[in-house]
Amino acid sequence: MKNHLFGAATALPLILFAHGAMAECGDVSIASMNWQSAEVLSNVDKIILDEGFGCSSEIVVVDAASGITSQVEKGKPDIIPEAWVDLFPELVKAPLADGRVVALVPSLTDGGQAGWFIPRYMLEKNPNINKIEEILAHPEAFPSPEDSSKGAVFNGPTGWGGTIATNQLSKAFDVKSKGFDVIDTGSAAALDSSMAKVYERKEPWLGFYWEPTSLLGMYDMVQVDFGVRHDAAEWKRCTSVDTCTDPKPNTFPKDNVLTLGSKSFIERTDPAVVEYLKARSWNNKTVNALMAWMTENQSTGEDGARHFLSEHPEIWTKWVSPEVAEKVKSSL
Repeated sequence: MKNHLFGAATALPLILFAHGAMAECGDVSIASMNWQSAEVLSNVDKIILDEGFGCSSEIVVVDAASGITSQVEKGKPDIIPEAWVDLFPELVKAPLADGRVVALVPSLTDGGQAGWFIPRYMLEKNPNINKIEEILAHPEAFPSPEDSSKGAVFNGPTGWGGTIATNQLSKAFDVKSKGFDVIDTGSAAALDSSMAKVYERKEPWLGFYWEPTSLLGMYDMVQVDFGVRHDAAEWKRCTSVDTCTDPKPNTFPKDNVLTLGSKSFIERTDPAVVEYLKARSWNNKTVNALMAWMTENQSTGEDGARHFLSEHPEIWTKWVSPEVAEKVKSSL
């Protein structure tokens, strides 16, 4: 999903809001997917809409594809707070263009981001060690647990898109000839463990990961700079295709993560609610830290939302009027 598509979708005719100037919020259905960041954001929206705007909100659990499809075809759910639209470009392109679905705001200001990461403490010792050319020149800086004479790139489980891309990029940058092995961790838990184990000891680590995630809320990691711009055509042709035999240097794309609203909801609800949703956005650092807190405390999405609203008024009060902010604070 390109930025121009998002831009076109947000150019709403003012008439959509004009007739609803005195509208009440009413009933609102809010989609929640089965991952932490989507779960907590849907609960943040529910609390702010119910307590601050007098809505009657219901969270509905859906998977990503069916949630978007239902919003397009039925106008429900009213709001999808965290839609990873780049995963389903054909589902959202036409509805965004014709206005059946409205892209209100980037949920994540810096987008969803996968890539190769290293611990920040390595970068503090060597200011260039996050650059691919510097990494490949020093395999000894990333010793493999299987053979310390070689460097290691830790990869995800077989079948993951990021695992395929890491294998293809490893070929494109010819890491094997530079003294590196790609380590197949075998599972998400093993990948997490490989990072956590070395981080606690302040040892080297290089591998595939993504954000926002709770683990990057616990561990301060820095993304590797591949030294090239993302080539979408090359990514589609080869970087993301495990059977492709001639991968070229590339870098991971940034995924656009948007809040989507149905046309019917936008037209009927209080315009102040729409303005809130157009302002409500946070960055990966904030979400990483919140997800880490939720994991450490075995918290639900509602617990996480109340923790965020209690601990970070400096963020969320900028999304609403002072009057709404006071109502939300009182409810907490």
